[in-house]
Amino acid sequence: MKEYICKEKMRDGKIRIKIIGKIGRERVRAEHVGVAHNEEELKMYLILARERLKDPRQSELNLYGEASKEELLITQNTAYSKYLYDKISEVYDKLKFNEIGDEIFRDLTIARIIEPGSKKDTIRVLSGLGLKAPTLKGIRCSLKRTQKEEYRGKLSKKCCEFIGLREGMLLLYDVTTLYFEIDKEDGYRKRGYSKERRLEPQIVIGLLVDKNGFPLAINSFEGNKAETKTLSPVLKAFKREKGIKEITVVADAGMLSADNLEMLEEEGFKFVVGSRRYKTPYEIAEYHYKGKETIKDKQTFDTMQKFGENKTERRVIYQYRQERAKLDNSNTDKQLKKAQEQKASNAKIKKAKFLKIINSKKEIDYEAVEAERQMAGIKGYVTNLTCDEQTVIDAYHNLFEVEKSFRMTKSDLQVRPVFHQTRESIEAHLTICFAALAMSRYIQDKTKLSIKKFVQKLGPIKTGVIQIGDKEYTARPRIDVEIEKIVNCLK
Repeated sequence: MKEYICKEKMRDGKIRIKIIGKIGRERVRAEHVGVAHNEEELKMYLILARERLKDPRQSELNLYGEASKEELLITQNTAYSKYLYDKISEVYDKLKFNEIGDEIFRDLTIARIIEPGSKKDTIRVLSGLGLKAPTLKGIRCSLKRTQKEEYRGKLSKKCCEFIGLREGMLLLYDVTTLYFEIDKEDGYRKRGYSKERRLEPQIVIGLLVDKNGFPLAINSFEGNKAETKTLSPVLKAFKREKGIKEITVVADAGMLSADNLEMLEEEGFKFVVGSRRYKTPYEIAEYHYKGKETIKDKQTFDTMQKFGENKTERRVIYQYRQERAKLDNSNTDKQLKKAQEQKASNAKIKKAKFLKIINSKKEIDYEAVEAERQMAGIKGYVTNLTCDEQTVIDAYHNLFEVEKSFRMTKSDLQVRPVFHQTRESIEAHLTICFAALAMSRYIQDKTKLSIKKFVQKLGPIKTGVIQIGDKEYTARPRIDVEIEKIVNCLK
């Protein structure tokens, strides 16, 4: 069998390269090598085709021109996931983060999305993408520039421009904690209430997002900072820097304090804040007492209550949900069972919610159990909005978008600054994660894929690079229909 290289001109001007095997005049083999879009790719595919031939010196069958008998030696043949890098880089440009003008910062952000790790390990990741990776010294210099030139403020501004920040917009705020595996505290990393139930020193992170979870600002605080104390500085700074007068802020019950409510009103903010449950609201207690029919699912109670030393009256909306009631009652049953086991045990008394000591005897506080059951299924919302109850409740339920962004930041982007020790480097690291989160949210919202799934789908698409002598030839990867649909969503 004789084998030939066949160059076939296609209707759109591209050239398909094949290896043809013949016995006499009968074609017995046809192997596809590639489709060339330009002269450089044509040269590369011809070289690859020669390598596949049993006899590299065979002549070529050219269906539209003269045969080429050029003999070249391949000195290097590699493949990179450049396609994945390029598509994420396009998102970076679309959000106009490129206006910062720091290529190392760009690469650190993209590497954080593709394969999060230490800054030193990022060099390996970038090299694996076919890029000229920065040195560790170059990375450290970029981190210093990130703080010195206030990249975070610039990124925040671009994020606000992207979503079209305007007066009266609904913004969501929440906090989380990031711990450090160290023994001693310092002025920044301190022990405090941990969202992850950790005992190590930590820092507190406050994240402000729009109603779709797109990040607009990120701030860090000392690890022993109370949640309620983070809301005021974040919102005041955001309002001042962005030059807006009115914002509607949604926050969970952890932010509820009389001081915060007064601050929000003084600064002209509209707000919806989750209400803590201490006792059955008066209106609902009256509803039960008067023997009316059972509370209906999603029934609301619009009330006025007094807060703080000044006894300022504010609107509080309560809603009853059957699903929430089932969960609350289930938790009450577990706590009651724990208290009963404690009562029956001769062991040392441990803390139990419904257990009380009377005359040195353990007793079950059934009044507290009943009070808990009266509150089952009830959720309160403190607000100064004058709209209908359901609009207020729906606004609060958007808070899951902040939680989703936190989960993405902690898991997919591995935000916990394990390898950073100084506040400057930690803050710079958080700025990189902030940019990566914005890009990840954009990709996820446009493609409907998790960022992890997006990377898994585009990562295997390799760009071939062949060095022949002192010249390099690049082969663009073949993109199937599914991948084209995904990347088209990013436009």
